[in-house]
Amino acid sequence: MVIKILVVSVYALVILAIGIMGLKKTQSFSDFFLGGGKVGPWMTAFSYGTAYFSAVLFIGFAGKIGWGFGYSGLWVAFFNTFIGVLGVWGLMGWRIKKMSVEYKVSTLGGFLEKRYNSSFLNFFSSIAVFIFLIPYSAAVFMGLSYLFTSNFGIEYWHALLFMGIFTAAYLVLGGYKSMAMIDVIFGIIMTVGVFILLFSTISRGGGLGAITASLAKINPKLTEVLGPPGFWPLFSLVFLTSVAPFAMPQLIQKFYAVKDKQSVKKGMYASLFFALLVTGVAYFIGATTRVFITPESAPAAFNNGKPIFDRLMPELLTNVIPESLAIIILLLILSASMSTLASLVLISSSSFAKDFYGGFINPKISDKGLTKLMRFMSGFFVLLSVLLALLNIDTIVAILGISWGAIGSAFLGPFFWGLLSKKVNKFGAIYSSFLGLAFCLGGYFIFHLPSPQAGTIGMLVSLAVNPIFSYVYNLIYKKA
Repeated sequence: MVIKILVVSVYALVILAIGIMGLKKTQSFSDFFLGGGKVGPWMTAFSYGTAYFSAVLFIGFAGKIGWGFGYSGLWVAFFNTFIGVLGVWGLMGWRIKKMSVEYKVSTLGGFLEKRYNSSFLNFFSSIAVFIFLIPYSAAVFMGLSYLFTSNFGIEYWHALLFMGIFTAAYLVLGGYKSMAMIDVIFGIIMTVGVFILLFSTISRGGGLGAITASLAKINPKLTEVLGPPGFWPLFSLVFLTSVAPFAMPQLIQKFYAVKDKQSVKKGMYASLFFALLVTGVAYFIGATTRVFITPESAPAAFNNGKPIFDRLMPELLTNVIPESLAIIILLLILSASMSTLASLVLISSSSFAKDFYGGFINPKISDKGLTKLMRFMSGFFVLLSVLLALLNIDTIVAILGISWGAIGSAFLGPFFWGLLSKKVNKFGAIYSSFLGLAFCLGGYFIFHLPSPQAGTIGMLVSLAVNPIFSYVYNLIYKKA
């Protein structure tokens, strides 16, 4: 326990030191939000990967999906890698950077306003981004707090308070450039950590064959191509987590900040390898919770014999990983989560400061004033996220599902088609945003669909509506 506390303390001090160093180099809004727009391939690759995969993956998704779907959860890892990473980098990466330079924009809302000549879309996006990223951030805080509770035996709210203060402090200091520098450290720790996690789990289970046999004995479908829940639940998880990145503002921002086209090419391959390794290991380990975790061996992970999904992975990590290596796994998940939190905070604070306040309340605000407002809103966003996490209202998967689903439903149609096609127009963009979000929230709150399924339906509607409505509008306008 003493060693864990010492290592985490040193880790925190190093991150804060880098933040203080970044403070001296952060003189403008562009410095704070985009690192000056000159971030290299390795920083961008690690920054993208660590923002994509966090405690939400390792604690929430790996636990719940692994327990319910078994090995078929690896399909989520496969498509996250080859669509959510390779597809986004290959199809969108350079286009996003090029667009940001041509339109002279640095936010998702700024692009939508310039592309569709609609200040309303900028206003709507600034509100939606700020609101719907708070639950996502809260889910990350929840995952980290569960991890600290299992490792250090401290109360949930103590862990939550510590993580909130720490996140606010290091991000408010240095902004994106500091975050990108830290992400390289985070990425290296995660790469080492997942290898340790994989080999420790296989060794503890007596080999891959023995683990597979144990799963098949519990339920043969846990080792089949399509797990027990069936096709639609699995498809909705795959679609939500793999396609939403095409419109997630915290991931799009990485390409605004990248230096050049060559950096996009190099970063794509690095990010691909990183994603395949991290997601593959996470979902495989999640499937083994059925083998290692029982009400007798880990009573804290169950309530009247039923699994508490968000507590499965913390208990597994505590029971499976040797004590001497447990600190590496703790740093792995901490690293992934800190980067994700930093990305969410930067995007949300910029949506308020740049798009809402600077765009509508005080367009003449100075660059220095904008940077100060960004710092303040970063702290305020962390506070709101921590308060929501304190309520502990649902599982991590449910909270992230509605957050990603709402953001993807609101922006997938307008952003994806706006970037790739010149034929879509403001009419199609506005309706795709509104109808996509309405179907997502309606499915979740009115029809009580699981959040990944509600999000998937909303995103499909958003994707379909923009080109269809744009075509109909152009047809009617030409005839008129």
